[in-house]
Amino acid sequence: MCLAVPSRVVSIEGLNAVVDVYGARKEINLILMPEQPAVGDFVLVHAGFAIQKIDEQAAIETLALFNEIAEKMNEQEPAS
Repeated sequence: MCLAVPSRVVSIEGLNAVVDVYGARKEINLILMPEQPAVGDFVLVHAGFAIQKIDEQAAIETLALFNEIAEKMNEQEPAS
């Protein structure tokens, strides 16, 4: 199974960009994008590559689901 993470574009330099997700910043590559995103846009990032632009509402909803999954997983971890 593959997972792409919604991330907001912070800066762009050529085919490279810096994105922010949950406050963490990461450099990614834009070569797979059909159209160049703009600073402030949300993109789906998989394996260090932006693969698709998505709207802000979809990004927020997806990140909220990721948070919910993480919380459920933490509830199920056995106590150490």
